[in-house]
Amino acid sequence: MSQEVNTVLEPTPMYNFVETDYIKDITDRAKTYLKAGFPVHFRGPSGTGKTTVAMHLAGKIGRPVVIIHGDAEFKTSDLIGGESGYKFKKLDDRFIHSVHKYEEDMTKEWVNNRLTLAVKHGFTLIYDEFTRSRPEANNILLPILQERMMSTASTKGENSYLKVHPDFCAIFTSNPEEYAGVNRTQDALRDRMVTMDLDHFDYDTELQITIAKSGLPFEEAEKIVKIVRGLRESGKTEFDPTIRGSIMIAKTLRTLETTSSESKEMFMKICQDILTSETSRIGSKTNQERVRVIVQELIMQYS
Repeated sequence: MSQEVNTVLEPTPMYNFVETDYIKDITDRAKTYLKAGFPVHFRGPSGTGKTTVAMHLAGKIGRPVVIIHGDAEFKTSDLIGGESGYKFKKLDDRFIHSVHKYEEDMTKEWVNNRLTLAVKHGFTLIYDEFTRSRPEANNILLPILQERMMSTASTKGENSYLKVHPDFCAIFTSNPEEYAGVNRTQDALRDRMVTMDLDHFDYDTELQITIAKSGLPFEEAEKIVKIVRGLRESGKTEFDPTIRGSIMIAKTLRTLETTSSESKEMFMKICQDILTSETSRIGSKTNQERVRVIVQELIMQYS
């Protein structure tokens, strides 16, 4: 049981979590769907807070949490478990003192993996980036979500069935299908969950998150958020800058110990380095230079 316990997180409040009206609306609706018995699926581009919102939602439910991260190498056994190792049983019969009778029995032992643990005990499952796992590995989810039953099979060919605990609920996250390494969701699995498409945060949420994560004063954080949003809204980058860009810039500024004459030049270089990195592919010189020019113009606009 110690191996099982190590895979479970106790529901605790998330450090520095910001719940604006935008976030509260999402989590309130998602919690309603879960209460009605439907799994929730947060889908959206990188940097839209899918995993963070999922963790926050799980904390609101108040049950222990099991997390699975999608992996292209997963097999069904990586989700539910399988027979691993052997269990030995030895009997030494000394009913007659002068006669010793020995019996040995060796059988394979079943070890539960995380999905089985959540189903059995009624924990909240967060399956992060589940579309990175192959569809055939995720097929085991179909009867769990629909019939509320999970089947396993031993090497002896015997099937056993586990009834899903009434408190079990599932939260999924994924990137859009055009992202590298993402598999197309099976129609049967998509049909069993409520998908909520998340986009980049609204202005107030981005600003409050940046302040909470960095500790910068309002005026400095606001300038950063306006620059990042301005670059995103320009539509001239390979990839949209996300809230991560704002947080990275803000946290970096907190570490600076420069004079006022140096700070403006350093601020510009930090913004250009971080936002060029976030919005350009490696080796994309043309896009990198374009981003540097746009960032410079935005800094001058909001200074």
